[in-house]
Amino acid sequence: MQYRRLGKTGLKVSTLCLGTNMFGGYVDQASAIKVMDACVDHGINFIDTADMYGSGASETVIGAGLKGKRHQWVIATKFFAPMGQGPNDRGASRKHILDAVEASLRRLQTDHLDLYQIHYWDPETPVEETLRTLDDLVRQGKVRYIGCSNFAGWQLVKSLWASDRNGFVRFESVQPHYNLLNREIEKDLLPACADQQVGVIPYQILMGGLLTGRYKKGQPAPPGSRLAAWGQYMEQMHTDKVAAVSQRLVDLGRQSERTAAELLLGWGLANPVVTSLIIGASKPEQVAENTRAVEKPLTPAEAEAVTKAAE
Repeated sequence: MQYRRLGKTGLKVSTLCLGTNMFGGYVDQASAIKVMDACVDHGINFIDTADMYGSGASETVIGAGLKGKRHQWVIATKFFAPMGQGPNDRGASRKHILDAVEASLRRLQTDHLDLYQIHYWDPETPVEETLRTLDDLVRQGKVRYIGCSNFAGWQLVKSLWASDRNGFVRFESVQPHYNLLNREIEKDLLPACADQQVGVIPYQILMGGLLTGRYKKGQPAPPGSRLAAWGQYMEQMHTDKVAAVSQRLVDLGRQSERTAAELLLGWGLANPVVTSLIIGASKPEQVAENTRAVEKPLTPAEAEAVTKAAE
């Protein structure tokens, strides 16, 4: 396993991060703990969740899996989404953040979060209020570092400027949607991150498995798969173009004895701005397959071939 520094910090995280939005859902607690243990065995020390995943179920499952192993993990979670019916049970206000962090700490059964991230930009709350509250949490020791998710380039830069002007801790990472067929962040967000030394932790690099060749268009989804669990949402994403690109990646992989998943992960990690890729897994053997992409990096020519597979 390889490790990269998160933003400007000295914190080192594995280049693969375990995504857990399916924990507590179609991945039950016993299976989730097996996946977590497999990650540790393969050197993955980074795990990402959010309070909204399963309305807290994902954090609860992770908390059970952390018992006796907290020191082995860099734990990242997120806040913002509605967690109740009240008007203050959502967003990035001081009240909601302070309520949300305590709830996440309880579910995760830990006294601190390594990375606490705002899940979405909040147009209704001054960014200074959000950052001051997060700064307080860092000073209190409940949070070690802070980050953001789904921010546009201007939103990230505005936040960094506010931190610099007020002496607050700054966002050390951003979590964007990014894959071979969704490269919008290359225009603005990635250059901003490179310039400001902000870590990038992409999600959906495999498009939920649709780009790996695992699913065949027009055929039933394998039992227990994400496509089977998410049904219509995933079916809408599985366009003819996605199916065609997936097949090209499978064919390309045969030339170098790699899976399409290995090619996609290698392509993502070939970008020096990327810190870690968020990858879901429901079985330990999937962790082993994903790890091979790190052990055998793509050559520049191979990375370029992957890019061309989407054209």
